Amino acid sequence: MGKDNRKILLDVKDLSVSFDTYAGEVQAVRGNSFYVRKGEALGIVGESGSGKSVTVKSLIKLLPMPPARIKTGTAMFNGKDLVKMSDKQLESIRGSEISMIFQDPMTSLNPTMKVGSQIMEGLIKHQKMSKKEAREKAIEMLRLVGIPTPEKRIDQYPHEFSGGMRQRGMIAIALACNPKLLVADEPTTALDVTIQAQILDLMKDLQEKMETSIILITHDLGVIADVAERVIVMYGGLIMEEGSIDDVFYRPQHPYTWGLLKSVPRLDNKAKERLIPIEGTPPDLFSPPEGCPFAARCEYAMPICKEQMPERTSVSETHSVFCWLQHDMAPNVVNPVIEGRGK
Repeated sequence: MGKDNRKILLDVKDLSVSFDTYAGEVQAVRGNSFYVRKGEALGIVGESGSGKSVTVKSLIKLLPMPPARIKTGTAMFNGKDLVKMSDKQLESIRGSEISMIFQDPMTSLNPTMKVGSQIMEGLIKHQKMSKKEAREKAIEMLRLVGIPTPEKRIDQYPHEFSGGMRQRGMIAIALACNPKLLVADEPTTALDVTIQAQILDLMKDLQEKMETSIILITHDLGVIADVAERVIVMYGGLIMEEGSIDDVFYRPQHPYTWGLLKSVPRLDNKAKERLIPIEGTPPDLFSPPEGCPFAARCEYAMPICKEQMPERTSVSETHSVFCWLQHDMAPNVVNPVIEGRGK
């Protein structure tokens, strides 16, 4: 994979986010750096509590602050630092330049407002449209996201929509103002498999048509493989591995990524062959480990893994990993994912 010359839209450096609770400080995100290019789909994957959602929600202040606070970091979006922005400045960006699709549309849509009114609200506020123009655009958006008879549906309430249609309605609201960046936080979790596939196809289609960048947050590697071009693997508030889809799925370097891939069902698995779970539990983020957060669950862990977090190692131009197994003095470990595929 050659060098990608698309302009960087969002550039996050050294982001740390904590929650101050009665029991102490929860260090949810600890010094992460990543970027998203214009028109690119970036996947962030990891198990619950790995810091995926907190990372992105903190940038547009969708976390309750306090108890959440950004301790360190910058997030340059279109030349402006989101971290330094006031609530008023961020309000003008949220919904117009950065939009979000949430996990459960039933709790995200206002049950007392017609779906059309919820789409029109952002258009009137951010695009200064008249009510008539906003209504026409709302019908167009409902049609774009594949809702039948949008002229009728625009005057219906969320409870009159099915689960899949509510999620389409959420996407229509999110995309109405042509945002530069769309954040999708587990957008298909509450949907059945066929509707899930339709929603993912719709997101890919809209991304191509509107050149919107997407950050897709999920624990589902299948969803990532379907939509994203690049993927970040997170664990214990830290980035473990980052690369193109091919890098991470076919040439993974971190034992945590190996574990994630081995726990996914495969078509060539023999009947009744058991999936391999990752044993153990995630680290306590009240007092995170000094070294690699995965060391306690890693069968390849060495003494240094528990003492010191490894530096970023570039595997290729598109692929990097934080793991002591990359060190020249580390033992040579056979990559079980590559070996298992006979590659």
